[in-house]
Amino acid sequence: MRYAKRGPLRFTSHRDFARAFERALRRAGVPVAFSQGFTPHPKISYASAAPTGVASEAEYLEIGLRAEVDPGELRAALDAALSPGLDVLDAVVATGGSLADRIEASRWRIELPEVDPAVLERAVSAFLAADEVRVERMTKQGRRAFDARAAVMSIDVLPAVDPPSGAPAVSCAILEMVVRQVTPSVRPDDVLSGLRAVADLEPPVPPRVIRLAQGTVTAQGAIADPLEADRDGATIG
Repeated sequence: MRYAKRGPLRFTSHRDFARAFERALRRAGVPVAFSQGFTPHPKISYASAAPTGVASEAEYLEIGLRAEVDPGELRAALDAALSPGLDVLDAVVATGGSLADRIEASRWRIELPEVDPAVLERAVSAFLAADEVRVERMTKQGRRAFDARAAVMSIDVLPAVDPPSGAPAVSCAILEMVVRQVTPSVRPDDVLSGLRAVADLEPPVPPRVIRLAQGTVTAQGAIADPLEADRDGATIG
């Protein structure tokens, strides 16, 4: 299944979403399968959840069921049972293979209000020219240092979007990048830390980050839909 985190619901943590999704399964009467043992858990597997505070149009999960259901009906029932902003977009019957094995990179968009696109262009050029860009982040294993440059497959500054009619003309630089799944994972904030390290780029206000896609990378550099292999020639949902 593919779902989105939009608007204020982007601040939902992965743990909170998991609880909300399990409640939605019960509310929708989904015949979910459970693990064996003394403390059975619903068979749900999440693939590379976005960080808290990051919006996404491409979050993925797998669920095991005790009985066959129509994917379109399942998608609609779960979408109705979740809060607006946590939106189930697509569902297919898995035909084999791990969903996690079909996700090797993500495409991200970062909007940087009050940042001059020309300044961002120079920072990106310095980032790309570096052989290695070391950054630090606190992880479950403590503070770790790692290379933010190696995981970035492409990074581009997009043309600035005109402000809405009547809005003050505030510059907004837009960054779009494809980042490979690695361990430890390289997140959008790590790339921003890298831009700060190589070019002293300091956004004056918090950036707006959205994941646009996840999947395998084609020869043309596009991100392939990880659910495509399970379709029977038609889109569900």
